[in-house]
Amino acid sequence: MLYAERKLPHSIYAALTGMRDTHPQRPAISFQLFSAPDAPARTLSWNDLHERVTETANLFSQLGIGRKDVVAYLLPNCLEAPITLIAGATVGIVNPINPLLEPEQIAGILRETGAKVLVTLKSFPKADIAQKAAAAVAMAPNVQTVLEVDLRRYLTGIKRLLVPLMRPKTPTRHHAKVMDFEAAASAQRHNRLTFDEVTEDRVAAYFHTGGTTGTPKVAQHKQSGMIYNGWLGGVLLFSERDVLLCPLPMFHVFAAYPVLMSCIMSGAHMVMPTPAGYRGEGVFDNFWKLIERWQATFLITVPTAIAALMQRQVNADVSSLKTAISGSAPLPVELYNRFKSATGVEIAEGYGLTEATCLVSCNPVDGMKKVGSVGVPLPYSHVRILKRRPDGFDECAIDEVGEICVGNPGVFEGSTYTEADKNHDLFAEDRFLRTGDLGRIDGEGYLWITGRAKDLIIRGGHNIDPAEIEDALLSHPAVAFVGAIGQPDSFAGELPCAYVELVAGTQVTIEELAAHARDHIHERAAIPKHIEILPELPKTAVGKIFKPDLRKMAIKRVYNAALADAGIAAEVTEVVDDKKRGLVARLTRKGAVDEQAVAECLGRFTRPWEWA
Repeated sequence: MLYAERKLPHSIYAALTGMRDTHPQRPAISFQLFSAPDAPARTLSWNDLHERVTETANLFSQLGIGRKDVVAYLLPNCLEAPITLIAGATVGIVNPINPLLEPEQIAGILRETGAKVLVTLKSFPKADIAQKAAAAVAMAPNVQTVLEVDLRRYLTGIKRLLVPLMRPKTPTRHHAKVMDFEAAASAQRHNRLTFDEVTEDRVAAYFHTGGTTGTPKVAQHKQSGMIYNGWLGGVLLFSERDVLLCPLPMFHVFAAYPVLMSCIMSGAHMVMPTPAGYRGEGVFDNFWKLIERWQATFLITVPTAIAALMQRQVNADVSSLKTAISGSAPLPVELYNRFKSATGVEIAEGYGLTEATCLVSCNPVDGMKKVGSVGVPLPYSHVRILKRRPDGFDECAIDEVGEICVGNPGVFEGSTYTEADKNHDLFAEDRFLRTGDLGRIDGEGYLWITGRAKDLIIRGGHNIDPAEIEDALLSHPAVAFVGAIGQPDSFAGELPCAYVELVAGTQVTIEELAAHARDHIHERAAIPKHIEILPELPKTAVGKIFKPDLRKMAIKRVYNAALADAGIAAEVTEVVDDKKRGLVARLTRKGAVDEQAVAECLGRFTRPWEWA
């Protein structure tokens, strides 16, 4: 059956209404402010959620939001985040923004999207989101209204009474009208929309890319792409009896679409532990008990979180758990094995990207998993491996590495980004989104990612633009050239590091360069963890820094340090470029070697290795 022939809801709101009618009193979304397994929690049924979304959409409409107007939100995880996402997409275009960004970047996104309304936090102890929002709105005069969500309503007892006395001051230099979100929304009708909902397909969301550093690009998502992601989860994975524990942020497509939209299409129950999710205080220490409390059947996770969990004993009954679904960054084989050994649960690794709305491929939850691959293309996803030539593209053979190109209902052909210039040369044959990732498809149809055509550093799922690091270090008068790359890390997948070539005749210490980097790189995640001065950086014939050689140097250094720390008599003597696997470390023995110890030591990293 063609996808277009399937009888699917015309909008997210229509899907939500259908689930309200089918399972009105079943739990839809739960949130707990604190991480303790017995901490108070708030749960909305599907009927409750429908009412909250309806009144919020009516509020946005009253504030002047139409089908082409933008509602942005700058929120941690809380019930108001998914409510705002669905309501914003119902009345106009919703624009989630990462609260970890700096005010200047937030303002840049608000100006790029032309947001009229911003939903954010009211000033709250131990949080700086309200202050960031106020500073950003001062630099984005298009924002007319700020709606404040007060987390105090999730507190009880003495803590609730103390919040007004402990609220940090929020200097306000903008002219937007500030309103209380709860009071304004609850004053609206909650049983029907007071405006005519647009029924044809349209852009309903703007998600920024670029992680926490650099200037984010803004991707456009249509209602049909959002529904496609929800349909995949609703048909292939979840039912109304499932519980999804989701500590991922609601400003990220992974949480918004494969999780939230899948719950709307299946009736599954989504649970958000703490505003900061995995970063929340005590979340990792209480995690296994949270699974037991909520009887979670699916765990939504990323490799860095799995690594942190594996440092903690499984101290609760996690027998309800069926599968863990991992994305955002490559999953080391050793980490997969450790998780399965500790929990008895398998991890299904998948692949998606903001530019494709999200989902592209996934290892079958109930079928054969190939650990290290990102599974098979999902229904109606057409994945091609292509190589560019002057007059077009060539299809790669089985196991031949090329650029991963994607066509599916989540790809907005020709208009992926809001800025038209950024869509130039983004599509192969005017249809297939060029992801910038390098990969291959094996003889059984499984997709393997072998590297990136683009040089982004992916630290625990956050994208770091190497130019941010390079520009900062190049501002030092003694620095002539800089090459910033991601070096392997057993926890974050990659950490930023920088190789430097000095101006002839100058001298500077590593410590001085590190201090300069800290002073000139505004996002802490982008500050390089390793800086090395080389006599000369490797360069191409036209003088461009040749980063593959820098990556080889970093792999050799990091792997050899790990082997030495483990007391293993082996070393990496070279790193080679394998046509199927990408960069591969080659080891030689320096004495008697425990093969299992080597496998455990280097299995924590994502790049493969072999004996020379």
